[in-house]
Amino acid sequence: MPESKIAYCGPAALPDDLWTRWNLDPLLLATLVTLAIVVGRCRSSEARAGFGAIGLLLLIFVSPLCAMSSALFSVRVLHHVLLIAAVAPLLALAFPRRAVGSLPIVVLVAGHAITLWLWHTPGLYTWGLASVPAYWLMQMTLLGSAWLLWRAILVPSTSGSALIALVATIGQMGLLGALIVFAPRPLYLVHLASTASWGLEPLADQQVAGLLMWVPAMLPYLGVGVWIAWSSLRSSEPAL
Repeated sequence: MPESKIAYCGPAALPDDLWTRWNLDPLLLATLVTLAIVVGRCRSSEARAGFGAIGLLLLIFVSPLCAMSSALFSVRVLHHVLLIAAVAPLLALAFPRRAVGSLPIVVLVAGHAITLWLWHTPGLYTWGLASVPAYWLMQMTLLGSAWLLWRAILVPSTSGSALIALVATIGQMGLLGALIVFAPRPLYLVHLASTASWGLEPLADQQVAGLLMWVPAMLPYLGVGVWIAWSSLRSSEPAL
């Protein structure tokens, strides 16, 4: 089967050439340098979170992980999970919500869920890898919707609604992951020609991707939920 074209990150990486496949896109590197300059002007705690996010962005878009995500759907899902469950909350800490009057958290939860599900429907997923503008539309809408949601979740005064938002997000991601795991046939045909190079059947690659979204992806949400619940209980305890 001929290999499908992946617009960004280049052709699917092979095991023999993986460590030579760094993405040195000048525009991407310039954007990350600009972001680092902006982060450097933040307060120390916010700057640490911002530089952590930049480090993960380097891993996702510059390191050979980028080329590997062209080869395997499971690595592409790992890429998306890192983007929405690690980079986005770090950026939310670095650039928190300052003003009142943002969109209601229920709208942010729904908007992020719709964005995540749409980009993982097979047709739109394939379209998102077919051109550079479509690729970056996929990345920016996933990251942007997740960042807005995490900013609302991490506001200290919204612990009740934040916990509900976290539970809803865990639920919808788990459902999407389960549907991908139990699909009876490969759905993401753009990767069919490259999975064999990594010793995986296409359906097995898809099942690994679904498991990543189903279980590991929920851990940051679960951890933040436990922290919010614990902080809320501590603050409600009477002072001795």
